[in-house]
Amino acid sequence: MDIKIVDVAAKAGVSPATVSRVLNNNSNVTSKTKDRVMQVIHELGYQPNAAAKNLRSQKTMAIGVIVPEINNSYYAEVIKGIENQAYALKYKVIICDTSNNKEKELEFINLLMNKTVDCMILVTPMMSDDEICHWADLDYSIGIVGRYIEHDKIPCVYTDNVKFSKEVVNHLVEQGHREIAFLSGYADAIDSYERLEGYLKGLREHHIPFRPEWIENGNFNKQGGYEALKRLVEKQVKFTAIYAANDEMALGIYQACGELGIKIPEQLAVIGVDNNRVSRYITPQLSTVNQPKNKMGGAIVDRLIDQLESGEMTENRVIILESQLIVRDSSRNPALP
Repeated sequence: MDIKIVDVAAKAGVSPATVSRVLNNNSNVTSKTKDRVMQVIHELGYQPNAAAKNLRSQKTMAIGVIVPEINNSYYAEVIKGIENQAYALKYKVIICDTSNNKEKELEFINLLMNKTVDCMILVTPMMSDDEICHWADLDYSIGIVGRYIEHDKIPCVYTDNVKFSKEVVNHLVEQGHREIAFLSGYADAIDSYERLEGYLKGLREHHIPFRPEWIENGNFNKQGGYEALKRLVEKQVKFTAIYAANDEMALGIYQACGELGIKIPEQLAVIGVDNNRVSRYITPQLSTVNQPKNKMGGAIVDRLIDQLESGEMTENRVIILESQLIVRDSSRNPALP
């Protein structure tokens, strides 16, 4: 029988990547684990594929990370998680900021093609599933943060946008609101339409008729949120609460409300997403959805490095991490106990 690295890993009770690290004398493996793995290798008579081992040894020890906007605190926190875990595994990180330009995303993929990096992490990419799957089909190592893609070679780490958006709507309804507006982000961003989907499902579950004029686009930035709130007011549509698809847009809402004399939360309840650092320091403190951004970054690095070092896709290709609705003063109804 042809013994594979996954057979050794299963019997030793470790990951394929750990077996690979033992074979390559990596110092990140404890002596106890190394002894156990070597014993199993001897028992099973495992013989590493010399050609494959040589090919995998020709590595840059670098990971490329493509993000839409490095100044956005969400992406900054994800990058921090990536860098911390990469450093622990002795990998370097190359950051590629696309400025929300899909063409730049495609250009940065060339770093994989010319072997500048061993693998690439795409954080909420603008490319289509088919485009990303194309690179994976060519055996380039790609991981995704913030989105799910159906491909057995692509690890994905994300939170459930639809689920937590429904929770946001449910909270606002519990606070007495039925006229709830929504600010979306970039039209091509998966986060935008998944959070919109959750918002719409939340309305339906509470039998609230949807009004198209409640929807505005804020492009995931403060200025966009500011302008979107003013457009909503100019339309003279009634709304008593607003769900912004990220905290940056929520900050723009605060600025516009300040200029227009709209009191938060007395006249308008506001909720964002991401739990940016500033969200707890503004007045009133911003209700938001916390996503485990550091953990998301670290988890995708683990999956990709396991894949690189073992030459095979490990279990748990898809990781869905839990988000948490954090209720602060911006969405609480002062009239309720």
